[in-house]
Amino acid sequence: MPKKKLTQAEMPVADHAFYGLVWAGTVMTDRVDRALSKAHDLPVSWFEVLLWLASSPDPVPASVLGNSTMLSRSQVSRVVDALQSRGLVTRTPSPSDARSVEVSLTPEGHQLFEAADATRRECLAPVFTDLLDQDDLQALSTVWTKLKANKDA
Repeated sequence: MPKKKLTQAEMPVADHAFYGLVWAGTVMTDRVDRALSKAHDLPVSWFEVLLWLASSPDPVPASVLGNSTMLSRSQVSRVVDALQSRGLVTRTPSPSDARSVEVSLTPEGHQLFEAADATRRECLAPVFTDLLDQDDLQALSTVWTKLKANKDA
């Protein structure tokens, strides 16, 4: 006897929306991780740190990276160690707080980020950005912003 699956109509909308977020995050992350690892020997967690650094015109305090990424502070520290050993980031003492360090991309880090970002966009296009219009993308961005703003509630 074939197993029946629930349809969206049978599932409460909040459950379907939550499952959709989990499914999309898992599938997209796996897809990007495989593409970045194959093309650039760059795990998606490393790319996430590069993305935040590339988005900032100034060096970023390590603690801010921990608060901004989906990684724990210890994971951020390990990723920054690995990126530094590859010559992609530098750590410098914070001019405003002697106890902390700031992280910034090296020229090689900027170069790898640009190439990796192109790979990420290319692998996501057929399953994400080509399927969604600007209103869809803005709605997702709004949802993400609301959820992240209340993550500690």
